[in-house]
Amino acid sequence: MEANPQALADAITRARAIVQTEAAAKVPGLSVAVAVNGATIWSQNFGYADLALKTPVTSSTRFRVGSVAKPFTAAGLVLLVERGAIDLDAPLQTYLPDFPEKSGVITIRLLAGHLSGIRNYRGREPFNQESYPRLRPALKTFEADPLETPPGTKFSYSSYNWSVIGAVLESVTGRDFPGYMQENVFQPLGMAGTRPDWAGVEDPQRAQFYETDATGKFLPAPSANYSFIWPAGGFLSTTEDMIRFGSAHSQPGFLKVELLRMLFTRQKTADGRATAYGIGWRVNPPAVFHGGDSFGGTAILMLLPAFRLVVAMASNGGQVRLRNAIRQQRAPAEAAALAFQKEAVAARVAREFATVYRAPKKPE
Repeated sequence: MEANPQALADAITRARAIVQTEAAAKVPGLSVAVAVNGATIWSQNFGYADLALKTPVTSSTRFRVGSVAKPFTAAGLVLLVERGAIDLDAPLQTYLPDFPEKSGVITIRLLAGHLSGIRNYRGREPFNQESYPRLRPALKTFEADPLETPPGTKFSYSSYNWSVIGAVLESVTGRDFPGYMQENVFQPLGMAGTRPDWAGVEDPQRAQFYETDATGKFLPAPSANYSFIWPAGGFLSTTEDMIRFGSAHSQPGFLKVELLRMLFTRQKTADGRATAYGIGWRVNPPAVFHGGDSFGGTAILMLLPAFRLVVAMASNGGQVRLRNAIRQQRAPAEAAALAFQKEAVAARVAREFATVYRAPKKPE
């Protein structure tokens, strides 16, 4: 795929204006990167990784990427499916025999598509401070609770589905989850800037994390220990690593074509209704994507597979506090204008570049 140089330069100018106005102006610091056919065509950094020290964001700044961890983990999952170590349609107890039986059969596929009925966070659970070297003990937080819906009947987003999947990966491989991901996903893809967000570990490349309040002020993000949800939302990464990962999913190579199709195919409820979620990816043709929200971090990874186009954005400005204030009516609805609307911004950026690249013809 070749792009006219002037058309590409114009697209970069338009994309930069979108990001500057709709994203970078609303967070302390932000990084954006775009790739086509595995090659970076635009990468730029805005603002500060540390407001107090006026440390600028660089291409090696590590951000909390929240639920972008789910596509990461999905890659690790389907590699084990390919190797015959995991059957997506096997009951969960095949791999975690001591997980409590429920009122219906939970399969790995249902977990991966948020169709299991397992609940999401409650109360102060996101503020967890306990460290979990292995994921199985972390499931005690919710495993005894009744399902919110029978398995397979309703899409209900819950990050705990992916904590369970991580425990399955540990059970099958005998490895701790971060170690398995490093060896099988991050290292093969050259993602040297991606690692677990270990609480209390010094990291000069890690951004300082902030939350936006209802007035637009940036405040230090609350502390949290993400070891209980590594697979769902516990990684630090860079936008350069994110586009490496996305590019590896824009065509067969790292994953076979049938595995990519598996990841990007909408799942269905038991009565045949298609959801907007595959295996670890939101599916909204022509895009597949996943956003991430965590304390002090907002991120998105978006692919247009037909164009082999990847857009990644990550910031150290969390939106959790702001969105909760709006939802709980502690802030006026107009405060939503302060938020970085990551999916909409990424889609606009992707469209700018899609206009200058033709989708490659499918092989005969």
